[in-house]
Amino acid sequence: MKTEIFAVSNQKGGVGKTTTTVNLATALSTLNKKILIIDLDPQGNATVSFGQKRVMGKLSSYGVITGQGQAQEAIVATMVPNLYLLPASQELLGVDLELAGVQNPQFYLKKSLEQLIDFDYIFIDCPPAVGMLTLNALVAATQVIIPIQCEYLALEGVADLMKTINRIKQNFNPQLNIQGVVLTMYDARFNLAKSIQNDVRSFFGDLVFKTIIPRNVRIPEAPSHGKPVMLYDFKSIGAQSYIHLAAELLQRQQGENHG
Repeated sequence: MKTEIFAVSNQKGGVGKTTTTVNLATALSTLNKKILIIDLDPQGNATVSFGQKRVMGKLSSYGVITGQGQAQEAIVATMVPNLYLLPASQELLGVDLELAGVQNPQFYLKKSLEQLIDFDYIFIDCPPAVGMLTLNALVAATQVIIPIQCEYLALEGVADLMKTINRIKQNFNPQLNIQGVVLTMYDARFNLAKSIQNDVRSFFGDLVFKTIIPRNVRIPEAPSHGKPVMLYDFKSIGAQSYIHLAAELLQRQQGENHG
């Protein structure tokens, strides 16, 4: 099986990109899959979610994306068996400027990941802005997962993201597809959340995962303890929903591989 590379992306901030990356990857690793998370966000929230420190220089995603280091040199193990991390660096903030004069800088990450053949899945946690970091992620990826929070203006910016994905597909990466849309921060007590769910499902159709990630205090609490929610509180509704999402993702993958 070839390595499937998921870019977890949305141009809007605070929609659950990092939470989805960390917890979906953790859930899949418990199903005997070898997983790598690449933290491409200068804030380094995915790195911190595993109790790791952001690093400097070539031993980080910054080093890989600027061509200073190789991905396999920078990968670290997490406390989760089968789950590895390519940590972020604050230096990622300067990537757009640093790569401005470089030829074909959008392929740096893709080239580095071609050497990593022993992972089943790679998840790339993208920053909110569509700059050189997100461009590298989408050029390297085979699939995009789009988290959308069930709040007002949820679909704002999604049309722009779709245009970006289509442009990258046409110009750089014809293999790129949308794997699915994940509804996050869902609160069933509010009619607004229900109407947003209906809007998203009518816009994306079958691309929307059936599993919905609810608002659950355990999910935002977990990173402050340096753990994915599954390790922090396995029985919580938040942890269980990501386990269901992982199962649904595997089902989709198997359907595509047999299709």
